[in-house]
Amino acid sequence: MSEVESKYTRETITSLKVWVPGKLFSFTCTRPTGFRFTAGQFARLGVDNTLQLPGEPEIIWRAYSMVSGPYDEHLEFFSIVVPDGAFTSHLSQLKVGSPIYIDKTNFGFLTTARFESGKDLWLLGSGTGLAPFLSILHDPHTWEQFDNIVLVHSARTAEELVYQDMINGFTEHPVLSELIQNVDKRFFYVPVVTREQLSNCLTERITTLLENGELSRQTGLPISTTRSRFMICGNPEMVTDIRKILKLKGYSPARRNTPGEIAVENYW
Repeated sequence: MSEVESKYTRETITSLKVWVPGKLFSFTCTRPTGFRFTAGQFARLGVDNTLQLPGEPEIIWRAYSMVSGPYDEHLEFFSIVVPDGAFTSHLSQLKVGSPIYIDKTNFGFLTTARFESGKDLWLLGSGTGLAPFLSILHDPHTWEQFDNIVLVHSARTAEELVYQDMINGFTEHPVLSELIQNVDKRFFYVPVVTREQLSNCLTERITTLLENGELSRQTGLPISTTRSRFMICGNPEMVTDIRKILKLKGYSPARRNTPGEIAVENYW
């Protein structure tokens, strides 16, 4: 094994799920022996450049947040198909049994360890920015750290509100329900659809819902710097705008060695 090869492992795709044809899909793969990560982190995935795209290396690499929890036997990832994208052009063609490469190092600081003490965890995501939050929700430590957890997921259309069975199943999760009390009373899911009018979804942007107080009204949870902690992932413009809103309200971003009240992921 060369020095380069020793930095990653060759794994196998074990399942595929198409959420929106030609746009959104997810997949699971075998988990490298000894691969550990903290909920909210991401991995570097590699695919063979079988299409021989000019200007691309033999293995094309991209960063993807884990959907799966830290203790799951497999790894799961959620992806959008980027038109003419070098990586997803290959990734979307993989089948069960296809190889995929995983860097042995985990990355990212979108973890609850970055927060000062707080009562409520707000997970604000759009599109595939949902992925790290599902991993965080899988982790029993998250439920021990916070009294209440709110997942706000924004998508353009209803069909893009994916992972509904998983999200609705957290309140009946066999491990969580055994270890953590009153999960059903402590978890709030707020779906947002911005391009359709639906009776069971909010339709304004997350930034608007945060500023006009609708998120607080939907959950019955007050938002304050003493009790609320925010994690943000998704559309870069949304992430930037929410950070600005929260900073004006007195929230401080978490730094590598300094806890705060806001955590974001910057690899998008």
